[in-house]
Amino acid sequence: MATKIRLQRHGKKGQPFYHIVVADSRAPRDGRFIENIGYYDPIKVPAKINLDFQQALDWYGKGAQPTDTVRNILRHEGVLLRYHLQLGVAKGALTQEQADVKFNDWKESRENKASSKRSEKELQERSDRKKQLEAEKKTNENRLAKIQEKNLAALKAQEEAARQAYAEQHPDEKPRETVKEQPAEVTEEQVAEVVEEQPVEVVEEQVAETVEEPIAEVVEEPVAEVVEEPAPVEVPETVAEEEVTPDSEALETPEVEA
Repeated sequence: MATKIRLQRHGKKGQPFYHIVVADSRAPRDGRFIENIGYYDPIKVPAKINLDFQQALDWYGKGAQPTDTVRNILRHEGVLLRYHLQLGVAKGALTQEQADVKFNDWKESRENKASSKRSEKELQERSDRKKQLEAEKKTNENRLAKIQEKNLAALKAQEEAARQAYAEQHPDEKPRETVKEQPAEVTEEQVAEVVEEQPVEVVEEQVAETVEEPIAEVVEEPVAEVVEEPAPVEVPETVAEEEVTPDSEALETPEVEA
């Protein structure tokens, strides 16, 4: 009896789910089977594979022929490589330890490759998502700018209509011109003058106060004391008596000779 390793379809319409089975080649696809050795879910990304490695290796070693899809699954899971290495051990080309080392190296490299591929895919998804968000942001900004322009134009039109209506109601009045007040510009020279003048005024006032006050105290008080209260001058009595002498009396009353 010829046996095959093939897929048995399950699941809803548009959502297939496959069982990996060993069945008679004459049985229908979804009919009777000998053994179920795993399942394959192609809907998930990446596709999910659950395989009984030892049972698949045994059935493949017994001569069960896999279909094309199942052969790719067995190659991906390393069943074909393991079978090839076991043939080399049986022929004496290499030992069991060497075969195990080669299989483990291949398995590790496959895992590293899968992880790097997964990380690249994640980075690509992130970059695509970032570009999408930037495009949405730009679209929203353009839409908001258009809405603002539209509202501004409607507001200007409303103001113009109100102005015209007022002009029609009051034809004699002249329209008022609105002049915007511009803030006074302050030049660097004005700032320098303000900065330089303030310290000079403060210093001069302080110097005037410190110079004038002590001079007033020192000059006014001694002068007032000397002028208002002069020292009395005493004349000695001896000098007064000496001034009146007989000579002076003779001078006053001269004698007349006969």
